[in-house]
Amino acid sequence: MAGEGGSRLRRGLRRSRGRGDQLTQPVRLALSDLLLLGLTRVRTRPLRAALSALGISIGIATMIVVTGIPASSQQAVLDELSTLGPDLLRAAAVPNANDQSQAAGLPVESVGMAERIGPVHEVSGVANVHASVRRSDKIDGTTNSSGITVLAGTPNLLDLLGAKVYSGKFLSQATDKFPTVVLGAKAATWLGITDLPAGQPPPRILLNDTWFTVIGILSTSPLAPDVEQSVLIGWEAAKTILGFDGRPSVVYVRSADTAVEDVRAVLGRTLSPEQPGMVQVSRPSEALAAKRITQNAFSTLFLGLAGVALLVGGIGVANTMVISVLERRREIGLRRALGANRRQIRGQFLTESVVLCTIGGLMGAILGILGVIGYADAQNWPIVIPPTAVLAGLAASISVGVLAGVYPAIRASLLTPTEALASD
Repeated sequence: MAGEGGSRLRRGLRRSRGRGDQLTQPVRLALSDLLLLGLTRVRTRPLRAALSALGISIGIATMIVVTGIPASSQQAVLDELSTLGPDLLRAAAVPNANDQSQAAGLPVESVGMAERIGPVHEVSGVANVHASVRRSDKIDGTTNSSGITVLAGTPNLLDLLGAKVYSGKFLSQATDKFPTVVLGAKAATWLGITDLPAGQPPPRILLNDTWFTVIGILSTSPLAPDVEQSVLIGWEAAKTILGFDGRPSVVYVRSADTAVEDVRAVLGRTLSPEQPGMVQVSRPSEALAAKRITQNAFSTLFLGLAGVALLVGGIGVANTMVISVLERRREIGLRRALGANRRQIRGQFLTESVVLCTIGGLMGAILGILGVIGYADAQNWPIVIPPTAVLAGLAASISVGVLAGVYPAIRASLLTPTEALASD
């Protein structure tokens, strides 16, 4: 009986010891519990939390502002440089020195062949149809004494050259087959047609012996001086009315900035495979070099300033968390006495730091975006806010929260309950 009772006692002790082990196992805090602990100080002391997050907010806002404002400024400069045609090439047919009677011209298929070059965005051609221009049929039409060139053109020529219509409208698919013309700025002045008043009959001019209606006048075209002193007519109208053979004399090509030199190298052989030497291709504009310098100019300095601002904000958050540990030693001791282990204390303070920095990061992102929008709008710049800067700022704020909270969290977890409760 005694042996049986001893065995029963030993089994009971083992069961009670097993239950005791289960009772003393550490309780794991759920993520929601950690977030509630991290938001406790934010809810109970909102002013202090706002001031603590202000440092990181300034850092993130500065990071976005010093990347967004230069990006907007850069885009404004690039747009201005783009009007100078840095990506525009002009390929002109060279007259045949052996046969002066043959008009200079490129193959009929040259525009389509230029469009097949990979980096090319847009192509348009013009052709000198060698017609005379007169304001009146009383003037002798045997020679073109006005000095004005008659060019056959396509509707996309206006956008490709970045030109503007001063009065009236430009050539279109609807007018391509009809006897209508658009005057360049200088040609309009020479002909004495400087405006097209609404409600009045449009003026007409004679091309060879055919009357053409003037439907538009162009503003100055710095990228194409030859167009300024020309009369533009539709491609199909030039064929059917003036006997144009369809061979362009000049082809304008726009391509990617980074590939202008490569396009120039193959453009002559592409337009005229049989006689590439009979094609003269313009050199890239000096504006291209200026555009590339501008693209590389806005970089290291501004990112360095953003990094310094972010570092200052992180130090401020770390300082706040260290002071919070010193002020809350009794709270830490009480939590430890009630069963909180070191890992839970570390998690609490680390979560508080991350929450503060996340709030600061969101505030900073909003302030930075508003700052960029306000400044760019005041300067009449295009608003450019790099998404990478916003995402990097938010990621940086969370990273700073982790780094700034590591030391205070470890320091808080190392306090023993008696040491924490005994402190003033």
